[in-house]
Amino acid sequence: MNPRLNIVPFVNVDNMMKLVLRHGVEQFITGLAAQIEDDFRRWPSFDKTPRVASHSPEGVIELMPTSDGRTYGFKYVNGHPKNMREGRQTVTAFGVLADVGTGYPVLLSEMTLLTALRTAATSAVAARRLAPRDARCMAIIGNGAQSEFQAIAFRSLLGLRQFRLFDIDAAATRKCMRNLSGFDIDVTPCRSAEEAVSGADIITTVTADKQYATILSDNMVGSGVHINAVGGDCPGKTELHRDILLRSDIFVEYMPQTRIEGEIQQLPVDHPVTELWEVICGTAEGRRDARQITVFDSVGFATEDFSALRYVRSLLAGTGLYDELDMLADPDEPRDLFGMLLRASKGPASDDDRAG
Repeated sequence: MNPRLNIVPFVNVDNMMKLVLRHGVEQFITGLAAQIEDDFRRWPSFDKTPRVASHSPEGVIELMPTSDGRTYGFKYVNGHPKNMREGRQTVTAFGVLADVGTGYPVLLSEMTLLTALRTAATSAVAARRLAPRDARCMAIIGNGAQSEFQAIAFRSLLGLRQFRLFDIDAAATRKCMRNLSGFDIDVTPCRSAEEAVSGADIITTVTADKQYATILSDNMVGSGVHINAVGGDCPGKTELHRDILLRSDIFVEYMPQTRIEGEIQQLPVDHPVTELWEVICGTAEGRRDARQITVFDSVGFATEDFSALRYVRSLLAGTGLYDELDMLADPDEPRDLFGMLLRASKGPASDDDRAG
């Protein structure tokens, strides 16, 4: 048995944090955004399917697969809002890359942290084409696990410095302010969502409750605003009032999935939307004028996770920031899997055994 063929690098949470910090959070998000954008440019080369979901009263468990014909990737992810009350993460995830030619996995990685990074990077990639060109201020409504990543991505990729925060839990806002204190960001806590959006050029909604909700009502959104709608990400969960959508231009990642899970589940199936890859490739318009309201109805799509895993893999060489997992049974004789099991019962093979 070749001792290297069955080894798969595994990036655990500790090593993911070290990898991000080695590059710096802002630089990591910037590089990740470039990878996501590059993969959106070759959108037609990907297999695409809405995520495979298993719903329960407590939450959802999903698989998000895709392939570009050379590499296959998938993410396992859950969404359980009740977890927060029990001291657990609402969302956890891990992902795998595999070589299409052999079927062998080439990377296993945590994706709880990586998903937050890729979600923020994707939001900023979209906003560079959809937000007002002179945007200076962003409101973030929902100051939980995603909020800091969103702020840092918009600071890094769009140059924003002013952020207005609101959460129904004031402790979450204080946490967010504390975590952003070292990033040259002007952060203002607000007492209501209405106060937070006042004067904001971009509004990010990233709340966790699994329900139809009105985080933004129609009267709160004036002309020229870009809405980065991140929190509506499963059937029966929305954040925007329907009337906002009716007077906005809506952009999505993959329309068949967003129809099921995004804000547009509130609209007729024939309501027009534009997929983000079309804007990135220049075949569709993004922001046309200063008065246009744009909505990025983001639910997360498998190609973004694929991009994130590829980006992590590209950074690993020479770092030692991974474990080597003996994951694959790979006997000397591929048809003799049972023989490999029998030989293991005798302990380590001698030179004579291997020769015979």
